Amino acid sequence: MSGEQPPAVATANPLRARCAAAVSRVLSRFETAEMRAVRAASRSARPAPLKILAIILSKLGNGWIYPLLAAAILVKWRLPGLRIIAPAAVSAILLHSVYPYLKNWCGRRRPFQTAPELPKLLDTLDAHSFPSGHTMTMVGVLTPVVMLWPAATASAVLMGLGMAWSRVATAHHYPSDVLAGAALGFGVGYPMTEWTVRLFG
Repeated sequence: MSGEQPPAVATANPLRARCAAAVSRVLSRFETAEMRAVRAASRSARPAPLKILAIILSKLGNGWIYPLLAAAILVKWRLPGLRIIAPAAVSAILLHSVYPYLKNWCGRRRPFQTAPELPKLLDTLDAHSFPSGHTMTMVGVLTPVVMLWPAATASAVLMGLGMAWSRVATAHHYPSDVLAGAALGFGVGYPMTEWTVRLFG
């Protein structure tokens, strides 16, 4: 009798196994759908003009676009434009203070590593995929811009979508990477802007 399992335990293991199998199937389908999306985005960048555009957008997202954006704000708003630039800069700094740890902790392989036939178009800045740092920074910076300069909303949305597309089209990221990056950027950029406005008016 001592070797027998109680009925509750005996039935729990098959239930746990079925749940694990169901979760595994869902994750497998999700990963398949994500890779399908990456392949479609990669195909969209095959024509030379779109390939060049994807490379330019990704390279601008390495940091070059932000001084240009700050300059555009100062040209439009002069010194009061610092009210927009300040929360954008602080958001970017805060995001990048936690982002490397999050990315290393997740350790997700990039699409071109999982499917080597995908062209990566340009070199990566780090080893891992999740979340997208380019999209995270772009949204984190553009959120204060949109909140404090609503007339720039259409341009900001176009910039954000262009960056997100370029990161998937270059096979550097999955769609969930850019969505998570956008969520992180907004999650820091929005309260930072609210706090700045309340503090400085």
